[in-house]
Amino acid sequence: MQTPVEIDFQGMDADAGVRGIIARHVDELEERFGRITAARVVLKAPGGHHRIGNYEINIHLALPDGHEVIAGRTPDADDRQTDLSFAISDAFKHARRQLQDDVRRMQGQVKHHEAEPTARVARIDPSGEFGFLETGDGREIYFHRNSVLGGKPLEAGARVTFAEEAGEKGPQASTVKLVGKHALRS
Repeated sequence: MQTPVEIDFQGMDADAGVRGIIARHVDELEERFGRITAARVVLKAPGGHHRIGNYEINIHLALPDGHEVIAGRTPDADDRQTDLSFAISDAFKHARRQLQDDVRRMQGQVKHHEAEPTARVARIDPSGEFGFLETGDGREIYFHRNSVLGGKPLEAGARVTFAEEAGEKGPQASTVKLVGKHALRS
């Protein structure tokens, strides 16, 4: 690291042991994810007259090329956070996860989910047992009433999303889900 770790003790006395714990955590992050150009850690003691409560830990890591990771940890109602060493470890665990996500994003290793295809219900058999969807490119896809999520019967013209698979007689929808204001909310 280019500069020493900056540690700000708020509402508590500076402690060499705590400085060492923080330095080890920063070294582990740097060893695992590459160069960290600067680090600032703010430790805020519990407030109030009796000093009872959780520690607040904020971590700011500066990375090359102007990238930053800012991780704050002030968990609610967790008695373990009253222990300073636990609170520090928990905050650095959170920072490690955030740094890992940021490094993946910078390296372009983020998963991209394709949107579910949409279609319009073209027609439904009078028996209500099956029907056909019409896709945007004009294809017809068979669906059975058991593939419709939510159990409500569909009407012609309704917009749906679907999962396509190969059937015995051509493409078919394994799941069909109504889209829009009339769809079931999960």
